[in-house]
Amino acid sequence: MSTQAAPALDPRVATAPSRQTALSVGLAISATEIESAQRLRYRVFGEELGARLNCATPGVDEDIYDPFCRHLVVRDNRRGAVVGTYRILPPENAAMIGRYYTENEFDIHRLSHLRPSLVEVGRACVHPDYRSGATIALLWSGLMRFMLWNGHSHLLGCCAISMADGGHAAASLYARLQEYMSPIEYRAFPHCPLPIAALRRNVPARVPPLLKGYLRAGASICGAPAWDPDFNTADLPLLLPMANIAARYARHFVRRNA
Repeated sequence: MSTQAAPALDPRVATAPSRQTALSVGLAISATEIESAQRLRYRVFGEELGARLNCATPGVDEDIYDPFCRHLVVRDNRRGAVVGTYRILPPENAAMIGRYYTENEFDIHRLSHLRPSLVEVGRACVHPDYRSGATIALLWSGLMRFMLWNGHSHLLGCCAISMADGGHAAASLYARLQEYMSPIEYRAFPHCPLPIAALRRNVPARVPPLLKGYLRAGASICGAPAWDPDFNTADLPLLLPMANIAARYARHFVRRNA
């Protein structure tokens, strides 16, 4: 279990209770709450999706990055439960550990000049009973508040696409989404590329909600997908400059439920 509690966001912008529900969002404020987020991750990634997780504590998804991360959580205040989470690695903490998690899958040397203000996000998941627009909107709201309050300029992350069909849906989505590709100078290169040339690229495939949210916010796809054998997913590298976020979209998530 991680024992390093993350500091809360400024209370004026962090824990925004929803007017419609008893949900609120903010950074985890105790080791117990961080562990609750890690147990939720294990339930979703390990039990529901069948990922191979190396767990020092049974039922807890934790790795070497967790002590350096801040853990954004959506809470059900009626139950005292964590029902959604996002892991955030700020640039100063990435420098302490020596790399971003994304670098396990991609060569991101073309983004080196962004490192002083580059925030990595990942391990996003929501409890099955709370997979609604409200929960996802709260996660986005908390993330945008974190970025704006701390003055960070870019978000880095990967969006996982299931390879339950052998990778054809992932290859098809990548072919369909070429209009969202980043400029060549911001490309990342997978260490273990998805073999796109050997896969069908014309099968119907739904854009995952998380990927749809990133693209609507102004993110770019930084390169071809990597195959993650532990999670059996194809991961697309994404870069979201805060300057790209449309004013209307920013107001929707940053002021939502404030």
